[in-house]
Amino acid sequence: MALVKRVALAPRALRQLRRVRSVYLAGMLLSVLGLLSYDDSAAGGRQTVIAGIFLLVFAALLTLTAVQLWRHGRTVHCSTAKRLTRIV
Repeated sequence: MALVKRVALAPRALRQLRRVRSVYLAGMLLSVLGLLSYDDSAAGGRQTVIAGIFLLVFAALLTLTAVQLWRHGRTVHCSTAKRLTRIV
């Protein structure tokens, strides 16, 4: 892993990743509510499976977004990140 080159994200991509986190979190919450509302396993088998799949997809997307933002935070020392980020 030492040979992996870290490239900073553009400010626009960072803003989009930060905004989409709330969408993924809302999707996860709605999926959990959907799973909890289908308490009858015999009548709602297919709906439960679909809600579970949605929960897994939103959890994976939220995880990938969090990892990207975390990796960007670790690239502060590189020259690309210094050129792309605003100096406050």
